[in-house]
Amino acid sequence: MPIPDYQTLMRPLLQLAADGQEHKLRDAMLTLAEQFQLSEAERTAILPSGTQSVFGNRVGWARSYLKQAGALYSPRRGCFVITPRGLQLLKANPHSIRIATLAAFPEFQDFKNRRHVTKTESGQTLDMDSDIIFDDTPEDILASAHRLLCRNLEQEVLETVKEASPTFFEKLVVDLLIKMGYGGNRQDAGRAIGKSGDGGIDGIINEDRLGVDVLYMQAKRWEATVGRPEIQKFAGALQGQRAKKGIFMTTSNFSREAKEYARSIETRIILIDGEKLAALMVEYNVGVSVVEHYEVKKVDTDYFEGG
Repeated sequence: MPIPDYQTLMRPLLQLAADGQEHKLRDAMLTLAEQFQLSEAERTAILPSGTQSVFGNRVGWARSYLKQAGALYSPRRGCFVITPRGLQLLKANPHSIRIATLAAFPEFQDFKNRRHVTKTESGQTLDMDSDIIFDDTPEDILASAHRLLCRNLEQEVLETVKEASPTFFEKLVVDLLIKMGYGGNRQDAGRAIGKSGDGGIDGIINEDRLGVDVLYMQAKRWEATVGRPEIQKFAGALQGQRAKKGIFMTTSNFSREAKEYARSIETRIILIDGEKLAALMVEYNVGVSVVEHYEVKKVDTDYFEGG
């Protein structure tokens, strides 16, 4: 099942604390993961920031909002205990506990209505809510916005690549592979491109910086779908070189038959279509540049424990 959102987690988390005992947040995460029958992949899925698991983040926000409503309190860091209000909330036997449920409590209203005055870089004074409550956690919202920005950027990158010359496309492929850790240096990789002399191979590049192994490449700046015959031709060229692996990269896409053939043969051929190519370019900063950088911070517990 999909990872539950933080509002879905609020009632199970409060129910977990209904015994009146002190619970560790870490243990609660494990219990809830079992309760929702999350797979290992779902339990370990990481936020784009790479600093926290998605599930752990959502459990943490569920606890935070329940605390703001006076349903839970923390006797010490990383732990929580249910309050009389929390027990009353469970006694009402709600099907679920959501932000609208917590809004009935004055403490939660105070939390929502806190104001924060700040100044922009231009010197303008803004009076805005410091705690705006959404259906998703702030991290989920940032992740969704980031994915949308990336998708739009990837589409723009791919359109730009398709307009480039074949020579520039070859250079782009080399730049990308070097950024990904292949090819050693730009000069060595550049000499390899287009120098194999084999009609089915466009280039050869070192798989590692020492040149222990090499990758054979085919790079096609095409609009038409790449079919099985092209992959067969590439596979034959690889066999002629006694090569066991290669990369076929295109700005278009691959037919179902081409993909099935690549999976069925012994030779390892990685197929990279236009969408994947653009995504890799964005990920490794090839042809794109950073225009904004936002920092997401958290409390440094080591600092306070040291005191």
